[in-house]
Amino acid sequence: MTTETTEPAPIRIYVDADACPVKDEIYRVALRHGVPVSVVAGNFIRVPQDPLIERIAAGSGMDAADDWIAERARTGDIVITSDIPLASRCVKLGAAVLAPNGKAFTEESIGMALAVRNLMTDLRSSGEVTGGPRGFTPRDRSAFLSALDQTIRRSQRQRADQHAQQQS
Repeated sequence: MTTETTEPAPIRIYVDADACPVKDEIYRVALRHGVPVSVVAGNFIRVPQDPLIERIAAGSGMDAADDWIAERARTGDIVITSDIPLASRCVKLGAAVLAPNGKAFTEESIGMALAVRNLMTDLRSSGEVTGGPRGFTPRDRSAFLSALDQTIRRSQRQRADQHAQQQS
């Protein structure tokens, strides 16, 4: 009887790309680690010519890109989004989820993030709040780069550990 050893499936980064301000940073860090990236948008979006970077035009339907990502993300994968409902869906699937400012969405934080989002939506619709979120800063970009690098390393370790457990 022979025992086959198979490598664990590589982690993948899914990017909710329509309004993502850190796409170039994602490409740079992912390529350095050899991690494939799916860049998902409603329509055509330009991406670098690299076999590790895949462009997905999910269609213009409401939440088409979100649905495409949520149907594929799994434990160990990384999702980059500022869309809180998508973040919630992916956290429940076991994916690591980062906002473009480097903030991680976790099982512990997603409930509060959804509640704040819903409250702000209600306040805006009643005319109470007219301003949007603060601008994206160089500090946000730096925090994101650090968080993405750490998240990739952690996901790769977890995937390798799971594979080792399955082999024993």
